[in-house]
Amino acid sequence: MAEMHGTTIVSVRRDGQVVVGGDGQVTLGHTVMKHNAKKVRRLYNNQIIAGFAGATADAFTLFEKFESKLETHQGNLTRAAVELAKDWRTDRVLRRLEAMLVVADKKASLIISGNGDVIEPEMSLIAIGSGGPYAKSAALALLENTTLNAREITEKSLSIAASICIYTNNNFTIETLE
Repeated sequence: MAEMHGTTIVSVRRDGQVVVGGDGQVTLGHTVMKHNAKKVRRLYNNQIIAGFAGATADAFTLFEKFESKLETHQGNLTRAAVELAKDWRTDRVLRRLEAMLVVADKKASLIISGNGDVIEPEMSLIAIGSGGPYAKSAALALLENTTLNAREITEKSLSIAASICIYTNNNFTIETLE
């Protein structure tokens, strides 16, 4: 999987709650172009949370395609993710898109990539983007050593990533499903 630069998206699942959060920084090369982008959004009647890392226009194209797959498969997250990954990998136009998606519903959390990957990570902990490794390390430590809820862990792990990664800021969008 290619590492996507310029953002941090993290998803944490704990005690019946799933949270997806992301920072708001948009960069062009080494220049900050925007501080308050919304890289996390709700899809399919607010039943699915999705976040992206990578090229913004590519991610919006993927959000539209994914939402269409969700409609076709009546909100079945895994089925829609697999179908998107197949199209993404084989379609001449889609396979050039440079982004990754994190998607979650009440039951599952997945990473979808243009390589055809649909991955359900261990412990339902996901972090992607240039700040992803920092956020994942922080979230894992907090999951294993605290009783913080999923939203608190997401927020703290994003803050830690923002303090380390130059492509991540403290302007967060955080969505929760219970």
